[in-house]
Amino acid sequence: MDTSQKVVELQRLRAQAAQLESEIATELTQSPSWPPKSYYTTYHILAGMMLGFVGATTSLLFNIVGAAMLGEHPLQLIRVYLTFPLGASALELQSGFVLAAGCCLYLGTGMFGGIPFHMILSRFFDESSASVRFVVATVLAIGVWLINFYVLISWLQPLLIGGSWILQDIPWWVAMCTHLVFGWTLLLVDQWGRFRPPAPIVKERER
Repeated sequence: MDTSQKVVELQRLRAQAAQLESEIATELTQSPSWPPKSYYTTYHILAGMMLGFVGATTSLLFNIVGAAMLGEHPLQLIRVYLTFPLGASALELQSGFVLAAGCCLYLGTGMFGGIPFHMILSRFFDESSASVRFVVATVLAIGVWLINFYVLISWLQPLLIGGSWILQDIPWWVAMCTHLVFGWTLLLVDQWGRFRPPAPIVKERER
């Protein structure tokens, strides 16, 4: 292959490379699914569940330490929550298996509770100041406590189980602090659940 043929071949390869780059750029621009062009709802739902598990774990540890300091059973909170399906007999539970199952239910509830917390913080207050986000997390935590205890549990447990042990046996300040620890933990770890798409391939080639 002489020099003129090499030049022609080089020009052909350059044209082919330019065509491929143009096609890649078009596909990336027109792609309906990846990377997401707006809020990635599915990702943040799953991230909220993960962060909710972290928040529930922290609030459970807070209660275990607090109960031990006050001379109560370390899992007294779980005992009281288990009165919802088991009634008054749950308050005397000693079975490690049942208490462990109660802890799992508590953590699972926290996972689902983390979804609205994370989605509200990441979607509507992503660029807000730390003080604003703290206020939002605090209001959300107190709101969830009020709704859970005084809108749902206050009538649902007596209706289904025949008693109101959760409201009677959990002091209001313990319940509120538990929800606040949950909400503040989610605020602290919220950045762990943010979606950051990788840089497009074409941009990497242009550098």
